Amino acid sequence: MTSSADRTGHPRPLGHPSRKYAAVRPRILVLRALGLGDLLAAVPALRALRRGLPGHDIVLAAPERLAPAAEATGLVDRLLPASAPGRSVPPALAWDGPAPEVAVDLHGNGHESRLLLARLNPRRLYAYAHPDGPAWQEDEHERHRWCRLLRWYGLDADPADVSIPRPVTRSPAPRAVIVHPGADAAARCWPADRFAAVARELCTAGHRVVVTAGAAEERLAAFVAAEAGLPQDAVLGGRSGDVPFDVLTPLVAEAHCVVAGDTGLAHLATALGTPSVTLFGPVAPRLWGPPARARHRVLWHPDADDPPRPGDAHGNRPDERLLRITVDEVLDAVRTLPPPGPWPRTGQAAVVRPG
Repeated sequence: MTSSADRTGHPRPLGHPSRKYAAVRPRILVLRALGLGDLLAAVPALRALRRGLPGHDIVLAAPERLAPAAEATGLVDRLLPASAPGRSVPPALAWDGPAPEVAVDLHGNGHESRLLLARLNPRRLYAYAHPDGPAWQEDEHERHRWCRLLRWYGLDADPADVSIPRPVTRSPAPRAVIVHPGADAAARCWPADRFAAVARELCTAGHRVVVTAGAAEERLAAFVAAEAGLPQDAVLGGRSGDVPFDVLTPLVAEAHCVVAGDTGLAHLATALGTPSVTLFGPVAPRLWGPPARARHRVLWHPDADDPPRPGDAHGNRPDERLLRITVDEVLDAVRTLPPPGPWPRTGQAAVVRPG
């Protein structure tokens, strides 16, 4: 049995495992206590678990702020709040009731994350750095990595199966170009004045431009909008936190395109089939880029090293490879994107089992 929705077609909130939980269906515990982009990169693996292990509830151990995004995938039944600074492993999981039928380590910290799940005594454990698991490959695309893990355990997993259901609500700015200048780390932040130049040229060309901001990015987004000559209401988010996910999803779904660095918003565009231009710096697009290049453009200027020297995706200054990308390159990439499809595009409302 898969997820279900109420009579309106809108998803019910994700359930939370609790001390009063009575196990009716076996549970799969998936550890992915990271960010939005990480969650969306795990969609092919989550879909493989849903298809390959029917009759199970999928419990995702992830930060509580990702509950709306997890719900929107239509692949998660319950959220187990779990987080740690940066990309560290949570110190513990507040798991109650019977042990998981299957525990899956999609966190990627090897021995440490595997042991966190092993302490729960799952009947089966799918993990790298495990005697029965496959060997870890450092130079591997994130989606391919987790699909390869599940294929090792006999589940059919397609790394190109990245789509999530279309939202049922409409965009506050249909057909807008979304410019997202922020990122979780300075290493992946293209200069704000260049984002402003792109926004200004696109506005001059007749596009409606919206600047999105995450938590603590209000000043950055306001600067980009002001330098581009955009009105103050062209900025969404930043003042009290991220743009609410139930607003962000239709905004991206109906956008003309998304222009962003290697961030969660770029992955959301991929998941919703929205054309995008993604600016890569410390991390190569062959490790985190979108699968369907006809709909997406990736810009990256690697060093001459062979193999390329890896960068620090969490560094405190813009990566030099990111700085090699010019305003004209971004504008040219936007011009060559295919037009977005008619609304509504393929997909249905996200649905989940009641909590």
